[in-house]
Amino acid sequence: MASHMTANRALQRQRSSCPLQSRRNVQRCSRLHVVAQQAAGSVPPAWNKRVVVPEVQPRDTPKPFSVLGSTGSIGTQTLDIIAEHPDKFSLEALSAGSNVELLAQQVRQFKPKLVAIRDASKVQQLQELIKDVSPQPEILIGDEGAVEVARHPDIEAVVTGIVGCAGLLPTVAAIKAGKDICLANKETLIAGGPFVLPLAQQHNVRILPADSEHSAIFQVMQGLPEGGLRRIILTASGGAFRDWPVEKLSEVTVEQAITHPNWSMGKKITIDSATLMNKGLEVIEAHYLYGVDYDNIEIVIHPQSIVHSMIETADSSVLAQLGWPDMRLPIMYTMSWPERVNTSEVTWPRLDFSKASSLTFKQPDHAKYPSMNVAYAAGRAGGTMTGVLSAANEQVRRGGVGLRVVQRARLTVGVFSLWFRRGEARYSEFSAAEEHVSR
Repeated sequence: MASHMTANRALQRQRSSCPLQSRRNVQRCSRLHVVAQQAAGSVPPAWNKRVVVPEVQPRDTPKPFSVLGSTGSIGTQTLDIIAEHPDKFSLEALSAGSNVELLAQQVRQFKPKLVAIRDASKVQQLQELIKDVSPQPEILIGDEGAVEVARHPDIEAVVTGIVGCAGLLPTVAAIKAGKDICLANKETLIAGGPFVLPLAQQHNVRILPADSEHSAIFQVMQGLPEGGLRRIILTASGGAFRDWPVEKLSEVTVEQAITHPNWSMGKKITIDSATLMNKGLEVIEAHYLYGVDYDNIEIVIHPQSIVHSMIETADSSVLAQLGWPDMRLPIMYTMSWPERVNTSEVTWPRLDFSKASSLTFKQPDHAKYPSMNVAYAAGRAGGTMTGVLSAANEQVRRGGVGLRVVQRARLTVGVFSLWFRRGEARYSEFSAAEEHVSR
């Protein structure tokens, strides 16, 4: 009964709010952009060109987590990790979008104390599907529900698997509540880095990267002395169309674009990988995470996705982290750090160099993938520009469900260029871009 009343009150609040979810996302980002621009003069990175490893503290109980975006790619893999290692991790709260059937299965399996679902119309269905679960979880809806999941009093850390600007506000709430962030939401730093990073420092919160590339950098930076880091080298698989000639890109379909040759990921990030927009965004994220100048962050195409990224040290040594392309490892490392969890060879296959005998690298084609140069330009411009780029990419994706990938990349570049020249973005232009793409 308590969860039913809570959900009803939240439903009334959601009905009275703006019905345009995309507009609300823009407004969310814009509020943080204003603060970010004011703070952009001095932004402390999450890890200032080195990672100092604390002593591992023994635990008598599993480390408690909440998960934002539990039914997405990051969320489901996180729950697989928790299920496999119940002695190490526990789940206290989770949030999801609209996949009520999968959410109900997760509730039945993990019995969290708090559940949030963004789609208010699915609350009654969720209540019916879990009516025999005991004890019953509290149910919340919408953005407020995700915020409460992120800052649940019984957790130590939150895995942020929500895609897009929707992940910003719950992440900020978690930081203010002193929860460590297992960061799988790029927009947290790309759109709000100059605001989020000082906030994390103020609350003594650690931001631990769950992207494979940034996790690789995080791992190989550990133990570096002050001044030991010279350069970051981000590897990119090249995406779904790495072997296509430029003149054939106008023929690609969305179905082809969401089929990644190496990784199992959500649709948004897979599309971004096909245009290498994802790699451009990772350049910005690397700058905010590690405090490295954009001139010292490079991208290299590595089709096998075995070397997840590298650093060059001051004495010209190059350190790399290698492994099969499996997102579970970087996710789990954010959850266990500084500890290493012993894993089963059955569910976590060891890297066999006889099977990964060919490791190749090449420079990216900037004519084929213009998004990378745009990301560098946004990063160097600073202020709100990285947020504008992220929002342009997100809004074009929303409108371009049936859009050819090459058209989407060009339109993102064009929309961003318009805002970049004027130095600001307005919601009317987000809408105009969306309508243009939808034609």
